[in-house]
Amino acid sequence: MDVSEPNIARAQKLCGSCQIYDGKHLPFPDGYFAAAGAFNVLEHVEEPENFIKELVRVVEATGRTIISSPNFFRVVGFRDYHPKMRGVTNKFLNWRRLCEKRRQMKMDPKAVRFDRMLPIVNELFSPDDDAIVATNPLEISFFLQQSGCEVESVACTDRYVAGPVDFALNLTPLRYLMFNAFVVARKIH
Repeated sequence: MDVSEPNIARAQKLCGSCQIYDGKHLPFPDGYFAAAGAFNVLEHVEEPENFIKELVRVVEATGRTIISSPNFFRVVGFRDYHPKMRGVTNKFLNWRRLCEKRRQMKMDPKAVRFDRMLPIVNELFSPDDDAIVATNPLEISFFLQQSGCEVESVACTDRYVAGPVDFALNLTPLRYLMFNAFVVARKIH
């Protein structure tokens, strides 16, 4: 799936099952897949809250939904590649914003929305310069739960990391404050 027709045209040369996504409705019936995943997509989607609902909708009962995305609300980390993640001031502001979001999830859950960002226009493109959504594991988990899922795991690593390091990084709730969001959820209804 992709929103870009040229990308789909190129991909269909390799795999005929590639389809265009209109940004609103995944072109599959309810419960069509045993599992669905979105890897480094959510930060680029116009309506991320609806996109998560759509991912869950196309998964069969008890199926899994997996979402991986950068954590734009990092509080812990070095060599951060995106300006929203860099510097002590941003890390403090990210901490405050996460606390506000957690409060809002408890007090006014219907009002919770991912924060939007303006894309960065640079001649030398860096990862996620074109991101428009400040994705983070807290809200990804929240919207998966709102869509009828039980979150099975949240990790701050989304690629291979040596076993002991991966275990240590993901052992505590600090995983919500570092690197990436890799969330696995099971549909419960």
